[in-house]
Amino acid sequence: MSYSRRRFLKTAAAGFSGVALSSCGWTLAKVQTDRVMATASDELHIYTWANYIDQELIDAFRAKTGIKVTFDVFDSNEMMLATFQAGKAGIYSVIYPSDYKVTEMIRLGYLAELDHLRLESLNNLLPRFQRTTHDPGNRYSVPMSWGTTGLLYNSEKITNSLTDWNYLWENKDKLKRRITLINDVREVLGATLRSLAYSYNSKNPAELQRAYDRLQELKPAIATFTTNGWRDQLIAGDLSIAMAYSSDALLAISQEPKLRYVIPASGTSIWSDTMVIPKTAPNPDAAYAWIEFMLRPEVAAKVTERLSFATTNQAAIAKLPEALRSNPGMFPSTKIIDKSESILPMERTVLEAYDRYWTKLTSS
Repeated sequence: MSYSRRRFLKTAAAGFSGVALSSCGWTLAKVQTDRVMATASDELHIYTWANYIDQELIDAFRAKTGIKVTFDVFDSNEMMLATFQAGKAGIYSVIYPSDYKVTEMIRLGYLAELDHLRLESLNNLLPRFQRTTHDPGNRYSVPMSWGTTGLLYNSEKITNSLTDWNYLWENKDKLKRRITLINDVREVLGATLRSLAYSYNSKNPAELQRAYDRLQELKPAIATFTTNGWRDQLIAGDLSIAMAYSSDALLAISQEPKLRYVIPASGTSIWSDTMVIPKTAPNPDAAYAWIEFMLRPEVAAKVTERLSFATTNQAAIAKLPEALRSNPGMFPSTKIIDKSESILPMERTVLEAYDRYWTKLTSS
């Protein structure tokens, strides 16, 4: 599998195989498993970010429900939404959009309103994730992960201090074709805006123009725009720095200790990813079973341990090893959080301006 990766809680920072789920006192009766088995097909198709699902998780879910999980991955919210708009999303019963994209999908009428009576473990979420701004009351979405966007680098190639976004511009002549940026217009333009001391969510035309011009200055140093295609090249030293989501960065570090992850000191984006059920879902019963399963503390904690993303589940956090709970890359300090922003939904006219700059940047 390839390696992927978005108002936020300041109090959040507060071997699956080794857990026998049958011993956790939970059965899928709580989510109407009998009904699932009796009336739904035995297949569930999921559309998600890479590295959010692994074989152990699939096997455990199937052992509990008899439902076979198949999943496809996307590397940007724009790719995910384009799938909908092209009419190709009809096979999926669960999708994992980022928080700000949920708002847009609700507006476009793509999402089914959730029946909270079928999701008894919703109360396991951290309080702030039960009161989100992108979907008040979690009527359409269930937050399942959160993290930061930062810079992952090869410590054998970068030996001087890398602490902020400005490092890329200050060292652009030494980094020719040595950096990758995420394949996401809001993240890349947002980070550049932040490097100029503007908001990640700026709507100011002059600020957007300045950010675009600054990215053009960096263009000779950019090898490619990719969310998850940097790992092997970064380890080999063909790349020096990759803009990355914290979940992907921490997973890569667990496999290659010479990699380092930096949350930019001037601030970054704080993202959360969610689980939703589209109106076109062919198997909503299985979708509810999956979401409820993912909300179980035992499940959420072990998936977090294996896949290195910060869970939104307060009961699961209590089950994590101390090394993870105290890892600033996973649970950043209040100081970092105070300087950072969530990516917010924007009016269509503003998004069109972002997209125009993105097209010029990535096609030139």
